[in-house]
Amino acid sequence: MKRIADAAGKLNRGKRAYAVLVLCATTAVALPAQTFTTLRRFDKTDGAIPDAALVQATNGDLYGTTYGGGANGGGTVFKITPSGGLTTLYSFLCSQTNCTDGLDPTAGLIQGTDGNFYGTTPIGGANKGGTVFKITPRGTLTTLYGFCSTPYGLCTDGEYPGAGLVQATNGDLYGTTFEGGANNGGTVFKITPGGTLTTLYNFCAQSGCTDGVQPDAGLVLAANGDFYGTTWAGGANSSASVAGGTVFKITPSGTLTTLYSFCSESGCTDGELLFAGLVQATNGDFYGTTYEGGVNGLGTIFKITPSGTLTTLYSFCSRSACSDGEYPYVGLVQATNGDFYGTTPSGGANCLYPCGGTLFKITPGGTLTTLYSFCSQSGCTDGESPVAGLVQATDGDFYGTTAGGGAGHCSEGSDPGCGTVFSLSVGLGPFVKTTPAFGKVGAVVKILGTNLTGATSVSFNGTAAGFTVVSPSLITTTVPVGATNGTIQVTTPGGTLASNLAFRVLP
Repeated sequence: MKRIADAAGKLNRGKRAYAVLVLCATTAVALPAQTFTTLRRFDKTDGAIPDAALVQATNGDLYGTTYGGGANGGGTVFKITPSGGLTTLYSFLCSQTNCTDGLDPTAGLIQGTDGNFYGTTPIGGANKGGTVFKITPRGTLTTLYGFCSTPYGLCTDGEYPGAGLVQATNGDLYGTTFEGGANNGGTVFKITPGGTLTTLYNFCAQSGCTDGVQPDAGLVLAANGDFYGTTWAGGANSSASVAGGTVFKITPSGTLTTLYSFCSESGCTDGELLFAGLVQATNGDFYGTTYEGGVNGLGTIFKITPSGTLTTLYSFCSRSACSDGEYPYVGLVQATNGDFYGTTPSGGANCLYPCGGTLFKITPGGTLTTLYSFCSQSGCTDGESPVAGLVQATDGDFYGTTAGGGAGHCSEGSDPGCGTVFSLSVGLGPFVKTTPAFGKVGAVVKILGTNLTGATSVSFNGTAAGFTVVSPSLITTTVPVGATNGTIQVTTPGGTLASNLAFRVLP
């Protein structure tokens, strides 16, 4: 499919063509009711091209990956404090015997219930097909699985796991591979924390790949216990000239249902090409983005119900010179105010693809506000091309990365810096969140927050619970008898903090 190949080439240029040698400094830009701050400019030795979302850990710090750079040039795992102090925890590419650790991580990390982090590398490993790994908060990495372990290089267990993982209520991890599987259309898999892998679904199992092909994003665990995800192409409307893409539901045992096939409207005004995953909102619906399609052909934001009814909320490049952004590549995050926040890797007020990019807010009803346009500073020292999503930390601010920009150059040519880590404050207050966001009565739950020292009470939807303050950023508790689904509240000397999501009490 020529259009798919063109899109992949465009994406490759946008995500990968950044090489650099940079200075590390902090820059703040005051905007009306908001503050943008560059926390770190990568300099290749500490990593390059951070193109995955960050995760906030129970110690209050943020953890992430870079696609390149580091001691061996194969990417890194790093920790960064909210004030910008960076520690490189691991450098990929032959840090282990026979290079089994993989290289070039493109996905972010998740912190498991055991306190360790789990992630993927799309290539490398014992069989060169990518890996699943575990890494401790101090940086000890264990390769759990190397893809393409099946005979004759057929990769029936999957290949190119370029997306992140999600941990289910049973403690296992679930993810996707972009290629490989029985039909070479990608897979959905389950892997235990000990490394036992089970392939749950092989895409392109239906004639014409009407079930979708090549999932590029990870899964989201929904409140009903099922997983929801996307494929970047395929579906009922795909063809040699139409890429399409799908939204699907899959049960923990592997039963897949295609909920929506894109390009079902003339001109693909409903969108096409889904590189991003979904987020389930507090109203139960899912929200996501398409890389292309829409009224202007440059991407959309959509809402879809659990049963598959889709509503296009916004089509990008709706303003002069695409000052609102274009080609949204990653998904959204719902903030504590109920609105969604996201990024576009190009467009904005300052330049077009592949430079620039934006940070935006969109209401559940579809009203979009551009919050920041990158390359607002000379030489794009504030960063450019944010190809990763945002995370709202418990201090209320948003944190993210840009794949390019910074200061100086990493290598030959004129490509701008190796990328940045930034924060964006929009005036939202602190809150608490739980790890995990579900549990049975008696289960241990970690509550992550800010300034928790001196907390006097913890409650699960109004039911009091015993607790221990471990640190200013962490409380441990157990699900109390009588607890019901709802928000968790923590009373501190500075006020009462509520959780951003409802906690689910499992039977």
